[in-house]
Amino acid sequence: MNIEDVVAGDYIVIKALEKGVTIIGLTRGEITKIHHTEKLDKGELMVAQFTRHTSAIKIRGKAEILTKYGKIILEGERE
Repeated sequence: MNIEDVVAGDYIVIKALEKGVTIIGLTRGEITKIHHTEKLDKGELMVAQFTRHTSAIKIRGKAEILTKYGKIILEGERE
């Protein structure tokens, strides 16, 4: 395995703004599947990377997402 295959993907930083923010990693390929999930408590950070295995990242809950394109505030569910 070439080191570029492992570290060449874009990174995003996810900061939980409430307890219970869920991060779901989705696979590449003909059939998209969940391959990893994490739960964050308020104030926790996660650095996630797009790789040859990860094509998408789904985030549920109130969170701040930092990318090379800018910052996004995810408001979470509202009733």
